[in-house]
Amino acid sequence: MVDDKSAISLIDQARPEYGILKPMEHLDVPAVLEAIARLRIQLNDPISESEVATFEQKHGILLPSDYREFLTRIGNGGEGPFYGVFPLGAMDDNFTMREWHENDGFVGTLSRPFAFEDEWNDISGMPDNHLLDQDAEAYDRQIEAFSSTYWSSELVNGAMPICHEGCALRIWLIVSGEQAGKLWEDRRSEYKGLKPVLLNDGSRATFSAWYKEWLDSSFASSGQANCR
Repeated sequence: MVDDKSAISLIDQARPEYGILKPMEHLDVPAVLEAIARLRIQLNDPISESEVATFEQKHGILLPSDYREFLTRIGNGGEGPFYGVFPLGAMDDNFTMREWHENDGFVGTLSRPFAFEDEWNDISGMPDNHLLDQDAEAYDRQIEAFSSTYWSSELVNGAMPICHEGCALRIWLIVSGEQAGKLWEDRRSEYKGLKPVLLNDGSRATFSAWYKEWLDSSFASSGQANCR
């Protein structure tokens, strides 16, 4: 285990080999805590710096600082956009949560750079539905080959799932490469590929901006003043 002092030191070292090439957005912890209290949002207890640092060392990454602050000072997942924020290292599993593992057929290798900068959706290998009527066996072979590529965990190297939207649509946090610190949406279950999460102003979302925007919308729904 890594002690908290060492963990804080680790945060301050933006090491290129961990894919962190530039400072990440700061989380306004007091404002978020105030909003959570006023809205009575239910979150899991925060986790320690050493727990986060152990996770980072295990996967050879540094988490974006705003997400890291959320885990250690706000909560280790809980109520949030869509069906909430996953606890660190966990994801949805029907109506429960399960721990994910690198290269488990879904999550890739976190320390390898995320490959995309712009929206991706290559469905060129998908067989035509007419083939199903003409030759079901050929269709099955082609759809299996297509699915193994389209759902390859290598497509999400450098990313980790943090939120389930429902219907197998998920939000991923990029932790390695040029997109580190940004959120991407996985819409492959609808054959709509991978795309950056955009905020209301059209800019690409970081974790803190995405969560704050949800808090603001929650305030609007409750009739209270927006989160500062």
